[in-house]
Amino acid sequence: MSRILIVEDEDSIADLEKDYLELSGFEVTIENNGTDGLKAALGEDYDLVILDLMLPGIDGFEVCRRIREEKDIPILMVSAKKDDIDKIRGLGLGADDYMTKPFSPSELVARVKAHLARYERLVGAGQKTNDVIEIRGLKIDKTARRVWVDGEEKNFTTKEFDLLAFLAENPNHVYTKEELFRQVWNMDSVGDIATVTVHIKKIREKIEYDTSKPQYIETIWGVGYRFKI
Repeated sequence: MSRILIVEDEDSIADLEKDYLELSGFEVTIENNGTDGLKAALGEDYDLVILDLMLPGIDGFEVCRRIREEKDIPILMVSAKKDDIDKIRGLGLGADDYMTKPFSPSELVARVKAHLARYERLVGAGQKTNDVIEIRGLKIDKTARRVWVDGEEKNFTTKEFDLLAFLAENPNHVYTKEELFRQVWNMDSVGDIATVTVHIKKIREKIEYDTSKPQYIETIWGVGYRFKI
C-alpha cells in the first residue's frame, strides 16, 4: 500500500483529500505545518507528498527544496495562488506537479496515481539491465537515477538529474534554454528560463573539475548549452 503525506494547514481540505485517497486504497498521514511536514517527509518512508505552499512555520517552497535535496519521491504542490511565477518557482525547486485550489478531489487522486505509476516505472524493480551512460569519469545510471564522478557518488535533485541525463543522451547538440525548459520541465518557458541557468550551474558544481573551464557542459554564447564528448 502506497503511503501519502499531506502537508496542509486547512483542516477541511486536508481531511477531504485524506478521505478520497483512503477510499482509493492509500495510507495517508496529515501534517498541518511546514516544520512537522518536513520532519515527517525526511524521517519516514512516504511514496508521495502533497504539499501546500502557504504553511505556518516553513513555507511550501522551502519544504519542497529540502525534501528534494534528499529524496526523489513525487511532490505535488497545491495552492490558492494562481500566478505563473509561483508555478514556475515550485516546479523549478523540484515539484512534479502543481494544482490550483479549488480542485476536484477525484482529479487529485488521478494525478497521485499517475505520478506514482510514473515513479515506479522509473525506479521500480524488475528492470533487467540498468541504462548507464559513461563518459570520461562521469557515470550516469538512468535506471537507478544515480551519478558518480571518478567513483564518488554525487547527490542530484530530480530536475538536475533529468537535465544532465537529457544533455548526456544528446551529445554535441546545442540546445537553447527554451528548448531545455520544454524538454525537461515539459512546459513552455513562460518568459522565465532562469531556472535552466541555475540548474546548469548546480550540475557543473557537482561534475566539473573546474567550473570556469567545463569539460562536460559547454556554454555556447548567445545560443545555449552543449554536452561534449
